[in-house]
Formats: sequence, structure tokens, C-alpha cells
Amino acid sequence: MLRLYATVAAGGFRRHATYRVATAAGVFTNTVFGFILSYTYMALWDARPALGGYSQADALAYVWIGQGLLTVCGLMGGGFEDELIERIRTGDIAVDLYRPVDLQAWWFSANLGRSAYQLLGRGVLPLLFGSLVFDLTLPDGPGTWLAFLLAVALGSIVSFAIWYLVAMSAFWLLDGQGVVQVAWLGGLFFSGTLLPLNVFPGSLGEIARLLPWASLLQVPADVYLGRYEGWALFGAFAFQVCWALVLLAAGRLAQVAATRKVVVQGG
Repeated sequence: MLRLYATVAAGGFRRHATYRVATAAGVFTNTVFGFILSYTYMALWDARPALGGYSQADALAYVWIGQGLLTVCGLMGGGFEDELIERIRTGDIAVDLYRPVDLQAWWFSANLGRSAYQLLGRGVLPLLFGSLVFDLTLPDGPGTWLAFLLAVALGSIVSFAIWYLVAMSAFWLLDGQGVVQVAWLGGLFFSGTLLPLNVFPGSLGEIARLLPWASLLQVPADVYLGRYEGWALFGAFAFQVCWALVLLAAGRLAQVAATRKVVVQGG
């Protein structure tokens, strides 16, 4: 069974690798927005040095990390929810549920391949380009890079769990696009895509840093910037793992309920 899911993941990688023009366009778009955000952040940090505990170099690194992880961690969409919602809407999902494979594991594997390709295709290049043009903070050594990659991987899992739940809502709604839009706006704001969550004032910032979207960008960025050391780093990973387990379990429950719904309607 593990071999099957590995094949699905490899297929997800190859599927997205075929869209090379789209990847190039995505890299270009991320780079352009990276420039816009970089100069905006430079003006903001010139006026408010050390805002959120970041130096200007930290803030610029945060910008380009965000552009690199935009599709890797699904900050504005998981990249699979529309297809899954469409299968639910048309009833094709019934075939998927009767297959001798787990629906959640199947989509998880496919998304794993997608994220791996996006990391290589649209994740590395914007960050590399930003580091050549701007004075960015760079990790101290290979250990920090490895910790950052682990945080990115965990963030991608949390992202999948969020968007899988969003897609499963289509079983009980006439159209899942409303939930997609709400999740998109929530993720855009609470992941720190617009501004680091450390900048959010008072209770808003405290709440935002406790929500699952913080796992997608804020935690990986802070790991990259070396803001976690020792047990604090372990705690950051534990935060991501806990949200991944909770959301995956919620997705499992939604899948079980959906399967019963399909069986009852089919019977």
C-alpha cells in the first residue's frame, strides 16, 4: 500500500512538472510581488526599526520566504481543493470512496508530490533571486537550513489538512466555493502573508500566532531566521505537528461522515 501512495506522490510531482510555462509565469509573478513587498517593507522598517523584533534584513528575508512558500504551503489555496470539490459536486466522488484505497491518504500523497515540485520550481528561485538583489538575513549554517526544510514540510501537511477539510464541506453545501473564499481570506491574513504575525498588536497577534495558519509561513520563517533554539525549536515543531494531527483527524471524521452519507443515498 505504501508503494501505491509513493506512486501517487510521484504522479503528482510529474503532473505539475509538465506545466513548465505556468511554473515560469509563477516564478515571475512571485518575483514581481517580492519586489513590491520588499520596497514596502523597507519603507515601513525605515520608519519603525526593529518592528516585530525583526531587523530590516530579517523583514526582507521574510518577504522572499513568503513568496517562495506561497504555493509550497498553499498560502492562497492548496492546489487540489477545486478538483476534489468538483468530484463531490458531480458525484464522481462515490467511485473514489468505493475504491480499496483511503481517500484522504490518496489526496495527501498527490499533494505531497505537488508540494515537492513547487518547492523546487517556485520555492527556491524567488528566494535565490531576492538574496541576490536585497540584503537578506541568511541562516547561520546547514542545521538551520535542515530545520527550516522540516518546518516547511510540516507547514505543507497542515496546509493540506486545512484545504482537505474545506473541500469536504462540499458534501453538505450546494457549492463549496464560499468556504474556499473564506479559507482563502483567513489564510491570507492569519498566515502572515501580508505582514508578519509578530507585528499584529495585542490579543489579535496572540490569537493569530495560535491558529493553524501560523504553521504555514510564520513558523517556518522564524525557524529560518533562527528565532527558535533548543527546546523552543522543538516547541515550534510540536505546534505544527499538533495542528496537523488535529486537522487530519477532523478530516478523517468528515470523510467517515461523508462515506455514510454516500452509502445511505446510494442505498
